[in-house]
Amino acid sequence: MIVNRLAWITLVCLIVLVIVGATVRVTGSGLGCPDWPTCWGCLIPPTHVDQIDVDKLDIEKFKRHAVKKGIDPDTITRDTVLDSFDPVHTWIEFGNRLTSLPLGLASLLLAFFSFTAKRHRRWIILLSWLGLIDVIGNALMGALVVRSGLQPGIITLHMGLAFLLICMMVAVVFLSRPNDGPKPNRKFDPKIKTQLMIFSLLFFAFLFCEGLMGSQLREQTDEFAKVADGLSRNQWADKLNETWIYKAHRSFSWSLLITAGLIFYWVKKKTQLQLREPKLMLAMVVSMMLMGIILAHISVYQVIQVLHVGMTAILLAVTWHWIMHLYSLQTGAQRG
Repeated sequence: MIVNRLAWITLVCLIVLVIVGATVRVTGSGLGCPDWPTCWGCLIPPTHVDQIDVDKLDIEKFKRHAVKKGIDPDTITRDTVLDSFDPVHTWIEFGNRLTSLPLGLASLLLAFFSFTAKRHRRWIILLSWLGLIDVIGNALMGALVVRSGLQPGIITLHMGLAFLLICMMVAVVFLSRPNDGPKPNRKFDPKIKTQLMIFSLLFFAFLFCEGLMGSQLREQTDEFAKVADGLSRNQWADKLNETWIYKAHRSFSWSLLITAGLIFYWVKKKTQLQLREPKLMLAMVVSMMLMGIILAHISVYQVIQVLHVGMTAILLAVTWHWIMHLYSLQTGAQRG
């Protein structure tokens, strides 16, 4: 029972961290703390520029970041470094780091308590320890994100590792849940089982790709924000619509809608399975498409961006739980 609870805690902490990380991205706070593991040379971030000791900062690193951004490194001085301090961005980024602490602790406890699992013990131990490795690796990746100056590609890899961790934690939640006793008969045509599994796996693959492409699109938003002097966020949408990554992202959304619709239809008309997950999957895809329309044709609202990312993480968890449910029906290992 404790393994199941720890898996749930880890999963919830992870989704919260994804949402907080999205807030960091859309507010442009990724370099609010320009160093790691300290923040502006302090364990507790400063709230005013007078609290910063420039001697504790690596000015050469600021110059390297400037080169990556196409800025003359000779223009980077102690004064310009201090001028770049923004207390709001600093504390948003520091909040992101603080949010990662409960995730790290929960994943560590889960890994050690996984040995107490009574059912599916080998899988739970393997997934729990792989999850801990993922958490550690992503923490190091977070440091690399800061040190690289938010280099494109690394941020997407950072998100990809988070998506993998979501799937692993959902699997542990599913495998470690207690036996709730006998369930009603849910037998149905094996061909329908196979079709549902195929389209569910396709939906998952489309969603995973959508998430990664969305991260790439947000990277382009970040880059555009640096040169969009004088333009409002609603004018950004027109520029983003011209990029190939947006067109691919938009096309994949229709694939999600079609596959989610087919899954919902087959479950409702041809099985006795509960509609909870298929209904959620379809509703969330529609909601995310509506958000995409707002972002593409009205304005790149920060709140909508954060909600879009958060819903992607939740939908990924729901989809993987549904796939595990279908697999357990096919193998006869269903326990409830």
